[in-house]
Amino acid sequence: MEKLIRVLHNDDYPSLEKMETGNEDDYVKRVFQRLSSGQNRLYGLFVDGQLASLGGISIYAKHYVMLGRLRSDIRFRGNDFATEIMAYMMNESFQMEGIHWIGANTQEENLPARRVMKKIGLEPYTMIHGAITKDTSMLETGEKPWKTIHDIERKKALLRENYIDAASIFPYECYYPFPASDALFPDEKLQEWSFYENDNKTRFVITKKDQKKHHYLHAIYPWDDITEQNGLWETISLDYQELSKQNEEEETYIWMDLTKEEAKKLPANHSFTIPSPWILHGITKEQWQTKIGARHLSTMTKGGFLDG
Repeated sequence: MEKLIRVLHNDDYPSLEKMETGNEDDYVKRVFQRLSSGQNRLYGLFVDGQLASLGGISIYAKHYVMLGRLRSDIRFRGNDFATEIMAYMMNESFQMEGIHWIGANTQEENLPARRVMKKIGLEPYTMIHGAITKDTSMLETGEKPWKTIHDIERKKALLRENYIDAASIFPYECYYPFPASDALFPDEKLQEWSFYENDNKTRFVITKKDQKKHHYLHAIYPWDDITEQNGLWETISLDYQELSKQNEEEETYIWMDLTKEEAKKLPANHSFTIPSPWILHGITKEQWQTKIGARHLSTMTKGGFLDG
């Protein structure tokens, strides 16, 4: 059996079409060209010239990589090719200049994918629901919206205190949270995102636009008291209404990442759609280098190189 893993290009599309994955409407086929260019790459594992498994990476903020888009031909399952291609992509990604963290998302009930994460050394960070809604009225209190923060240094201070120094996960995009670092917060992003804080400056919320098939107002709030803060949902609702008007011909939603505990605190009559939670797994470059070194030392010891 001849086996090869390599980057996929446009002329590899026929090989993708020949795969039998059991997925009749695979979005990877629809956006194959985009997923194999720019900040995205697709890798394929070929067996005797046939595409048996594929996966992809996406680079964010020049320093983070997300692994995903794992597909396997059902005729080759049972050979652990998914683990092999994921490990290959992780090793390739850490060779890229500037990459200091690699992660992947798996749904809670996807036990095979979670086993793959464990095999390649990715540890779970957090579990969150990507909750969406079009109606926040049940959470509004009739209080005035919060004040806009214009000063970029104030924005940086809030992010540092509540995310970077707290070693928290920051929802950089819908579906893509990362461990917070300065790399996620360049000035151009802080100018683009909207920041608001309450009158006594004890709470703030960030709203930003995103598009993943549909349009979203991504609301980011670093506390678990989302049902207790007067004016919070009035603030979010105003920005949502504006975004909806801009995209009146297309579906537009509010998106907020919620832990299981936060989701349980929503009132019984809430209008959020709360899908199965995603688990964020990841590893830093330093952790990866330590594991690689430990495996190398173990191999040498078992092989007798360090005996005697």
